[in-house]
Amino acid sequence: QVQLVESGGGSVEAGGSLLLSCAASAGDPSTTACMGWFRQAPGKEREGVARIDSTGRTFYADSVRGRFTISKDNTKNTLFLQINSLKPEDTAMYYCAAKGGSCYVPWPNTFDLWGQGTQVTVS
Repeated sequence: QVQLVESGGGSVEAGGSLLLSCAASAGDPSTTACMGWFRQAPGKEREGVARIDSTGRTFYADSVRGRFTISKDNTKNTLFLQINSLKPEDTAMYYCAAKGGSCYVPWPNTFDLWGQGTQVTVS
């Protein structure tokens, strides 16, 4: 089974930037046809941030469009999330996730594989 490991979180001031990474272990590529980033703040539900499918098509939540960029390096099995113009409301644990099939359905419960998360704190 593919395993996902996030890195790159940290504490930054508002207006700053971070680059989150998610390294996927070798495995059946059909199980990672759609990969995405989710976040969960204390006391709130997990929400989708961005997704990317096997063709490179991207999907963004309205709250982050224009500030966040999702990308992936297929040669290194790594997913990225470039976060710019950070706001205090972006503070959350950020999770990498993957699933087979379409990226059109955004709900977290449709994703099968999850990383352990990386904390982003904006002050």
